[in-house]
Amino acid sequence: MPTQRYKLTLAYRGTRYHGWQKQLPANTWKGEIPEPGEGIPTIQEIVAKSLGGVVGHPVTLVGSSRTDAGVHAKGQVAHFDTDQTQIPPEGLRAAVNHRLPADILIRSVEPVSGEFDAIQCAVAKRYQYSIWNRADRNPFAPDLAWHRWQELDREAMKAGAGYFVGTQDFASFARPGHRRESTIRTVTDCGVSWRGGRVVIGVAGNGFLWNMIRIMVGTLVEVGLGRYPADEIAKMIAARDRRAAGATAPPEGLYLQWIVCGKEKLATDGAQIDTDKCK
Repeated sequence: MPTQRYKLTLAYRGTRYHGWQKQLPANTWKGEIPEPGEGIPTIQEIVAKSLGGVVGHPVTLVGSSRTDAGVHAKGQVAHFDTDQTQIPPEGLRAAVNHRLPADILIRSVEPVSGEFDAIQCAVAKRYQYSIWNRADRNPFAPDLAWHRWQELDREAMKAGAGYFVGTQDFASFARPGHRRESTIRTVTDCGVSWRGGRVVIGVAGNGFLWNMIRIMVGTLVEVGLGRYPADEIAKMIAARDRRAAGATAPPEGLYLQWIVCGKEKLATDGAQIDTDKCK
């Protein structure tokens, strides 16, 4: 049978997992020892194993974004190859979802050309960060938002968010050890909205550095608490020094919302994204 490449769109609650990327247990691992050749619980590990069980052979699953431990996704993108092309995409999706735990879902399966690469073809991403801004914590979803009981200054946070938009050097907002040759990134949108007791910070761009969104959020929260004026963010960016920016927000409030790949066309925030980077 000929080999076919498939694009997957996935959603998951990252609370129980050690991020996206497959990881073998380190010497400090205190959990249950995996079977030989298997890793600790990660999204990539579990989805690849479930796919392999359906198509009948080991699967190499390539994900577009390496979400960290505890981070969630609404629209992660991945790809894999199989010669079991007689399985209809929707049948494949249903069969794999039946094998997956309840906190991981394959939202769609699409056949694509061999030129498609979930990493190389990604041209835009959007993340959301959720903050529960009430005096009392939310006991029903403590792993889905960052609880901040202090009142946050809405207008100051909105003003601060605007300084992140543009093509800039975000070295101050990257965790040391990111191993990227360039720290220049383009942020196309950064907004702050209130939805009842929830504050949602949305950030879109062409790519992000290690912990970049979480450091941006932590800095905006400190602006909201009055620890920095909004325009201090411009000075932080110019410093190109991690020590100049604010604290790193915890992972539980972060969601990978969507990824635009190849020739996909997406209308969002009044802008059209249309590329032909991959077929």
